[in-house]
Amino acid sequence: MTPFSIGCLGMLVLILTICARIPIGVGMVLVGTGGFALLSGLEPAMGIAQGVPYETFVQYSYSVVPLFLLMGQFAFKSGVSEDLYWAVSKWMGSLKGGLAMVTVAACSGFAAICGSSVACAATMGVVALPEMRKFKYSNALATGAIAAGGTIGIMIPPSTVMVLYGIITEQSIGALFMAGFLPGILQAVLYISTIAILVHRHPEMGPRGESCSIKEKVHAVGRVWGVLTLFAVVIGGLYAGIFTPNEAAGIGAFGAFLLSFFKKQMSWKVFTNSLTESVKTTGMCYMILLGAMFFGYFLAVSRVPNELATLILDMHVNAYVVLVAILLIMVLLGCFMDSMAIVLLTVPIFFPVVQQLNLDPIWFGILVVKVTEMGLITPPVGLNLFVIKGIAGNSTPIQTVFRGAMPFVLADVVHLTLLIMFPQISLFLPSLLS
Repeated sequence: MTPFSIGCLGMLVLILTICARIPIGVGMVLVGTGGFALLSGLEPAMGIAQGVPYETFVQYSYSVVPLFLLMGQFAFKSGVSEDLYWAVSKWMGSLKGGLAMVTVAACSGFAAICGSSVACAATMGVVALPEMRKFKYSNALATGAIAAGGTIGIMIPPSTVMVLYGIITEQSIGALFMAGFLPGILQAVLYISTIAILVHRHPEMGPRGESCSIKEKVHAVGRVWGVLTLFAVVIGGLYAGIFTPNEAAGIGAFGAFLLSFFKKQMSWKVFTNSLTESVKTTGMCYMILLGAMFFGYFLAVSRVPNELATLILDMHVNAYVVLVAILLIMVLLGCFMDSMAIVLLTVPIFFPVVQQLNLDPIWFGILVVKVTEMGLITPPVGLNLFVIKGIAGNSTPIQTVFRGAMPFVLADVVHLTLLIMFPQISLFLPSLLS
């Protein structure tokens, strides 16, 4: 067998290990090491197995992952999500479908200090679902809005998926964060517009909530000053070049700790639980990242990415046709796989193709984040859908959650189309950085 055919066989075996529910990181390590040994010999493979873990994680740049995760944990424990939801509801809750719109807006705010779509959806689900049920909202609209709003967690910085993409492709994490800001706002606007269209056609889906005075609205803004300050310091400091992504993560984690402390939500139990959850999630991320490293070595010696890039270039196909094909593959994988797994499985394969086609790597990174977001609310294995189903309980069938998410999937298609047609939506802010 040729190295290329062995590489293709290795990718097939990896997909089978995922279907067999073997953890993606473990599967990548096994397939990557085995394939590398088959192509280059057992001794070089053992040398990589001994050296790569230490050489990878001893790097200072990798500290950004646990620090941003810790920031999200402290923010979650401090009750920031409840404050955000309460504040935005004072401004938008009296509109038709207002509480669903509030959920999307609050998810956008929480995403700015969280970085995880699943955590964003789960947190907002606990807060928002009882409120929407109290005002007799349609179960489909309520669950769909929360599941879709949660996906904004990996588009608006800081984002764990962006960090991993930046590490794998050796792109600036700060530039990726800046590139995600405008697309994240556009996504929230499209979701809110989708809700407005739905309740205009079917007013019973989202009755009006309670109206508030101007004084109450101004007071609501004052309640979330800490969140706004934290976001401004972390992202503003990155944008201004005052500190690096690692320093921003450290400052963000400390700021979230202070926020929780001054809100009197920080106890020894909360502190230790936050550290424990951050360590567990970091371990999972690092295991997957390590697997991607091993699998990347295997792909390099098999020359699959290079052969694929050459094959596509020889076909003389328009670069945008190739780009759309790559994104469609990722969308299909998103129907069955976790967002992080999609990024770590596909980016090492497709990124060399993108480079050969002279497409902007930062722009491509935002498109990758977008399609992985879509996978979180696309049946049959949209992770956010099942998270919200768990919160909603037995009274809400999973089919209802699926149906509620479909209008937002259509909004995502419009969003992705706009990002492809107008790259400057993603690249405007990074261009100011340079």
